[in-house]
Amino acid sequence: MPESALPWAPPAAVLFDMDGTLVDTEHLWWQAASELATELDLVLTDRDLPEVLGRAVEHTAAHLARSSGTARTEAELVERLGDSFAGKVAAEIVPRPGALALLSALRAAAVPTALVSASPRRVVDLVLGSIGAEWFTVTLAAEDTEHTKPAPDPYLAAADLLGLDPASCVAVEDTPTGVASAHAAGCAVLAVPSAVPIGAAPRITLLDSLEQADLALLGKLAADRAV
Repeated sequence: MPESALPWAPPAAVLFDMDGTLVDTEHLWWQAASELATELDLVLTDRDLPEVLGRAVEHTAAHLARSSGTARTEAELVERLGDSFAGKVAAEIVPRPGALALLSALRAAAVPTALVSASPRRVVDLVLGSIGAEWFTVTLAAEDTEHTKPAPDPYLAAADLLGLDPASCVAVEDTPTGVASAHAAGCAVLAVPSAVPIGAAPRITLLDSLEQADLALLGKLAADRAV
């Protein structure tokens, strides 16, 4: 069926978070942070979740430094966290349910995609080496913008690289931090929570799994955002 005959039009682009959205790595990041916290005589609890999940390594390192009062520098903690997380990701990369099927459908429909991650480039490249870099038109890592999530910069940069208005794009996220970033950039947001609940809010669509997402839904979200 030609696109003009479809009851919906695909979105201009779909911008994907990585950790916890496309691949099951959020628990690995939590493990890395928890292990470092133990070295600093800390025990992470649910109260620490907003400072760890969905956050850049620098943010989590600063949180651990403040909470522990350690004499170790934040730069040391950043390096330790980064090395630990990269090692865990290299050993265990598992796509989230429905992720590769959705990417395949988008590629078949010639819809541009972006990977928009708050993880360091070396971790992004590890994941891309596993699931395939060819799925994505552009990729952004934490180093690629001055400010990372929850600031809107990563999603604004992705839309700019694609030559698109963020309002015509759908962002797919799994944490409140990532949702805040995409929402502030003006994207329609599809949220599939992983480790942290995401509250209902205007212009944010919640699903239990990417297995429930398809081109029709993504197209509707983009069309509704543009109104």
